Amino acid sequence: MTARHPASDSSAVGDIYPHMHARFQWQLPEHISVAELCCGRWARDTPDAPAILSESDSGCRAHYSYGQLQRAAHRLSNALQRLGVGAGDRVALVMPQRFETAVAHIALNQLGAVAMPLSMLFGPDALSYRLQDSGACLAIVEAGALENLRGIRTACPALRQLLVVGEPSLQEGETDWMAALQAEDARFQPRANAADDPAILIYTSGTTGAPKGALIPQRALIGNLTGFVASQNWFGFDPRDPKATSDAVFWSPADWAWTGGLMDALLPSLYFGRPILGYQGRFSAERAFELMQRYRISHTFLFPTALKAMMKACPHPREHYDLRLQAIMSAGEAVGDAVFHWVKDELGLTVNEMFGQTEINYVVGNCARLWPARPGSMGRAYPGHRVAVIDDAGQECPTDTLGEIAVHRRDVHGALDPVFFLGYWNNEDATRAKFTGDPLDSWCRTGDLARMDAQGYLWYEGRSDDQFKVAGYRVGPGEIENCLVKHPAVANAAVVPKPDAERGAIVKAFVVLAPGHVGSADLVATLQNFVKGRLAPYEYPKEIEFLDSLPMTTTGKLQRRVLRQLEAERLAARAQG
Repeated sequence: MTARHPASDSSAVGDIYPHMHARFQWQLPEHISVAELCCGRWARDTPDAPAILSESDSGCRAHYSYGQLQRAAHRLSNALQRLGVGAGDRVALVMPQRFETAVAHIALNQLGAVAMPLSMLFGPDALSYRLQDSGACLAIVEAGALENLRGIRTACPALRQLLVVGEPSLQEGETDWMAALQAEDARFQPRANAADDPAILIYTSGTTGAPKGALIPQRALIGNLTGFVASQNWFGFDPRDPKATSDAVFWSPADWAWTGGLMDALLPSLYFGRPILGYQGRFSAERAFELMQRYRISHTFLFPTALKAMMKACPHPREHYDLRLQAIMSAGEAVGDAVFHWVKDELGLTVNEMFGQTEINYVVGNCARLWPARPGSMGRAYPGHRVAVIDDAGQECPTDTLGEIAVHRRDVHGALDPVFFLGYWNNEDATRAKFTGDPLDSWCRTGDLARMDAQGYLWYEGRSDDQFKVAGYRVGPGEIENCLVKHPAVANAAVVPKPDAERGAIVKAFVVLAPGHVGSADLVATLQNFVKGRLAPYEYPKEIEFLDSLPMTTTGKLQRRVLRQLEAERLAARAQG
């Protein structure tokens, strides 16, 4: 309906990628509505089909159909309209993985309003910054985050109203979700959204400076689809048999307030009319396996940190759990060959690594069913996206040369790629800096470093600001971290430069130990020798520090800058003392 690709070539042996990528063409209608694509059409055609499967850590469980999702969304659209929300207005969603979150996204999209998802983990400062910067007029908030919202309302003058889920005791300017919906009609005429109309405002995680609001258009959902179906091994559809169907069920611990949970899990699952599990609770390796068994999860998105935890906690999961997994996608950090081989050996799957950003999601990755994955590679450009490695001048680098991953605004046929964001909210300078030239006909820089081989596979080298030099050698932390995790005593690791008077910097590793292991001088020496025997001499960590946990963003990305700052502060303290 929205994209065209040729039938798979059954004569191809193992790798049909070149044919697919060269022939794929986007076909975008003038009007695109996320609400219609993810709910409206299914509510009309298959109203009783399951949409949201819900479970909380307290044991509460519920199933909701597409018909129920649509009726609730219609009621909420009417309620929001009565509260003065209109097209273009920003509405914050401080909500976890639950049915009401999906309802809110559909309802806001029907109004033409802009959904601004915010993590339940945000404190007052993080919430206040985003609410002020966006000028959000209303917030839909779960009771667990209500106090933080109440504490900052006076600093957010545009925020007129709070619509509250699950809190019986309300204050002035607050409306009860259930009461608001019960008072409204379950019929609503959705707005006809144009393809370029804004749909979602997602703030970047702020790993390299202050968070910026990336304005995502309706069409971006379509731009995501080639990556989603590829990384999920066609999400239950057999590319060689277009009549094939599947009882696919999706789950990911990724927060629906972030691109990984919203654009890589919730919305694409609903786009294909399949159910997705929303789990309200803290992630643990054991609970992840339990949920996948109980709900017969077929497709999942798991961050490398989650996979590492699962690998260490349950090395042989199929001995303990009846799993129905058909595909695992991973992103956020490099997967590494240790996790890659564990998934293959113990789960019988090839993990499909994926790369994207909030601004340009799902642009690079793998599809084990359609082209061979290479351990350690982040994959190739997904069909519909033109990806290259460029130098500082914006020119494409030769094969196997280190450079910055970039995505061209136009695909290989010269058509505009629908995956692109509209720009940063109220920040034209940052938007211009993201591109090498004209935003409609130039490369979009990612800030991530890689090499591209002759077959188009990208090999990730880390963020440009994560690289550092030791004794004149350039060091990428990812390779060292991946090596350390291969040791049975290591659950996770982060590598940063520690300032050194003689060499400028030395390699330092912060290590989280696997259960049953205790840090000691002997273990430090063991880990150092372990790396020495596998990597270059200058790459082994001259210093190792054991931590209970590593600093992570709420999207599951390692915050090495926090550890670099810690070492800088320690150096300053030593100089003063």
